[in-house]
Amino acid sequence: MTRIYLELGTKKVFACSLDWPGWCRLAKDEQAAIDRFMDYAPRYRVIAERTGLAFEPGEPVVVAQVKGGDMTDFGVPYEVPDLDLQPFDEATARREVALLRTAWELFDEVAAVAPEDLRKGPRGGGRDLTKIVHHVEDSERAYARKVGVKHRPLKSRADREAMRAELAETLSRAWQPPLETGWPPSYARRRLVWHVIDHLWEIEDRR
Repeated sequence: MTRIYLELGTKKVFACSLDWPGWCRLAKDEQAAIDRFMDYAPRYRVIAERTGLAFEPGEPVVVAQVKGGDMTDFGVPYEVPDLDLQPFDEATARREVALLRTAWELFDEVAAVAPEDLRKGPRGGGRDLTKIVHHVEDSERAYARKVGVKHRPLKSRADREAMRAELAETLSRAWQPPLETGWPPSYARRRLVWHVIDHLWEIEDRR
């Protein structure tokens, strides 16, 4: 069984794994979102196995739904399900942070060999490589503040690595309510991994 929740916007639906952070896919309705989610299992397997984790997803089972909004329709898994407010132990946190670290590694590897000018979409849209990389890094700095990790604008790779190290350490801790930051750690890990691998896959598809 693969536990998922659905985030229901007015025009789009996200299907997101509760146990494999970042494995989230978007489509126009519930069944299409679940189907697309499962279509991406082979791509997520690369991340899981690189992390050293056995990845044997079963049939998807919807265990929760959350009402989305404009950001859902825009293409961001934005709403926090109630399940993310449950306590978790350090082993769970460290497992999910390990997946985040792998996502960072793979993103850097793919970006290092991708061309600057990426293939455009049918309407000519899409950022080029440098803008995608900066977008991922700048977004992480904003996300980090949601869990109490505050860094000045990143001016070097060393700045980025320092922020990521603190972020990973913070998100590796056990947690229980009450929530004292903007995001619960479970949601933060899922959102961070999703954002990195979403753009990783974008670069792979457009290079």
